Amino acid sequence: MSVRRVYVVAGELSGDILGAGLMRALKARHPAVEFRGIGGPRMLREGIDSRFPLETLSVMGLVEVIKHLPELIRVRRALKADALDWQPDIMIGIDAPDFNLGLERQLRDKGMTTAHYVSPSVWAWRQGRVKGIARSVDAMLTFLPFEAAFYARHRVPVAFVGHPLADELPLTNDRDGMRQELGLPGTNDRQVLAVLPGSRANEIRFLGPSFLDAAERLVRQRSSLHIVIPAATPARRSELEALLAERPALAERLTLLDGQAREAMVASDVVLLASGTAALEAMLCHRPMVVAYRMAPATHWLAKRLVKTEWISLPNLIAREALVPELIQNDASAARIADTLAAMFDDSEGRAALEARFAAMHAGLQRDASRRACDAIEALVEKRPLPDSVSPAHAEAAAGGRAP
Repeated sequence: MSVRRVYVVAGELSGDILGAGLMRALKARHPAVEFRGIGGPRMLREGIDSRFPLETLSVMGLVEVIKHLPELIRVRRALKADALDWQPDIMIGIDAPDFNLGLERQLRDKGMTTAHYVSPSVWAWRQGRVKGIARSVDAMLTFLPFEAAFYARHRVPVAFVGHPLADELPLTNDRDGMRQELGLPGTNDRQVLAVLPGSRANEIRFLGPSFLDAAERLVRQRSSLHIVIPAATPARRSELEALLAERPALAERLTLLDGQAREAMVASDVVLLASGTAALEAMLCHRPMVVAYRMAPATHWLAKRLVKTEWISLPNLIAREALVPELIQNDASAARIADTLAAMFDDSEGRAALEARFAAMHAGLQRDASRRACDAIEALVEKRPLPDSVSPAHAEAAAGGRAP
């Protein structure tokens, strides 16, 4: 049975990347397949008929969502009517769960097959949402094994497809070669700390001073240490430059990059970063790290009561054990960060063991995610069992023997 028509709705640029990869995989097997929905520049190049611009759904923050709610409701109604009129074989929502899961449920209630690609963090907070997800989708496609474990335990059909970032990053990399490419001083006689305080203005505000103060403490103690900081955007670079102007001793031992976060991590011995996708990327670069995060006190108070996981960083969540230090809120002081980093720099054997562990975890996630997502979509369209579907026991074993 050929896949003829696929309705795809991506909500932001990361979803556009995933959607384009999935579209390429489907076109390779079904050259006549048509795509419709919402996509960005990459999905447009693959041939989607995008009914609205990608930016229509790229709304972040409670106030912003409330402000745009009437428009979002109008767009969802229009997409529902468009999909029902076009009658695709399947509708796939990519990320944007607050928007897509509602659309998926409406279409599934009308008899359409639906799937969701990229699990929301339902395993971490508001776990009761899984009941709504079960009513919205015929299958959830997950990046990570502990996510598959969660859905399997709740009897939601799930396929663990692996992480596209794991496919993109090589299983081996060249630390010294990258240092030379970036123009960092020295190779074997130097140690390098990559500092990634985040890509948002609030992260620089809450984390930037502590991160830089910790780095300054270390360079005063270690004559061979060099700091490299990739600025996520021009705005973040300006903010970092203002903080560095107050720390001239640090600025003399530091390289500030425009972007190139991945290159900075590969060039480093240790990474200091904010929690988030950067921790996964550091793991896939096989670099030891310290994860630190600080937020507004009210936000932290609420998070402590809502979040149901033992860890916040993806390396620890994937391994189901504390592989990397997590310093949260008051623990994310400059002194505590500096002491934790110093202990890591002094433990060369521990760093080597962690790099080997991360390489093994990387290999486990490197599964050709776009192809496996394509396999799952074909199975749903053809009413076959999902490939890479998992029982609760198998999913928990893949997640390290413990379900979240």
